[in-house]
Amino acid sequence: MSKPADRPIVVVTGASAGVGRAVVRAFAARGASVGLMARGRDGLEAAAKEVEASGGRGLVLPLDVADADAVDRAAGAVEAELGPIDVWVNNAMLSVFSPVAELTAAEVRRVTDVSYLGYVNGTLAALDRMGSRDRGTIVQVGSALAFRSIPLQAAYCGAKHAIEGFTESLRCELLHDRSGIRVTSVHLPAINTPQFDWARRRLPRRAQPVPPIFQPEVAARAIVWAADRAPRELKVGWPTIRAIYLNRIVPGLLDRYLARNGYESQQDDVADEAMVPDNLCEPLPGDRGAHGRFDARARTTSRHLSARLAAGEAWAPFRTAASARAREARASRALPHRRGGG
Repeated sequence: MSKPADRPIVVVTGASAGVGRAVVRAFAARGASVGLMARGRDGLEAAAKEVEASGGRGLVLPLDVADADAVDRAAGAVEAELGPIDVWVNNAMLSVFSPVAELTAAEVRRVTDVSYLGYVNGTLAALDRMGSRDRGTIVQVGSALAFRSIPLQAAYCGAKHAIEGFTESLRCELLHDRSGIRVTSVHLPAINTPQFDWARRRLPRRAQPVPPIFQPEVAARAIVWAADRAPRELKVGWPTIRAIYLNRIVPGLLDRYLARNGYESQQDDVADEAMVPDNLCEPLPGDRGAHGRFDARARTTSRHLSARLAAGEAWAPFRTAASARAREARASRALPHRRGGG
């Protein structure tokens, strides 16, 4: 199926809401067609309408990314309906806000199945399709919490750390094989999404992202850019960089800082309601969109991200030339060798 190079076929997991929904909108604005994966059909159907309003095609694929077979079948459906997958964005996640001593093994397993193994399942499905073409980009949506864990989110932090380890191994293997498939990680700061109202939680007050908070469109801008340029990793915003590097330099000091401040910074001033429905085991009905309830406090831009992307664009011609030489080298290796003279 031929198509313009700037109108890619994209898969987004966790596409129904939050960062995933903002990513869908950003790709749709470029005319992309999008395979939409998540559990909640209401949000997926709304996202598909947004894609189609922008001139692309949206394929609704209700599934649980913890189900490897379902993800693989959905990947096949995307290629059958939309065409060869150019970009796969692993983004689906679950979390539980709770002290470790109050977590259940089933809760940790469920978060791990979605927030880590869901990435594994998506990556394997993408590699299976992209491998025969020796091209494509896999974007792993990560977090500052992949490097610096915080209290009350041990299951989620553990999953994010696992994704980083898995992706580093994959990156080495792709380099070893001189593969044309690219993998890039985008590490996010606190984002204003609906997850803080639908995640399971055991807190006296309502959950919130650790300030400063950014709008999901900031994350989407970074993810779409990374899908184009495929840097090894992209750290979004100064808070992400600060957390990662402080943890490398003074991890013990950061332990003590988070012990004092990490509980309060993840809760607002409003008492949480008892027995609030959560999405850990089943999706909640309705279309939640991209934004959470923190619009009044969320930043719409990141000066650091803008500077980082501008610097990346300055180096783009050199990377393009290097990529062209690499493609030529792979093509020459693929040609049959002649025997004898001319």
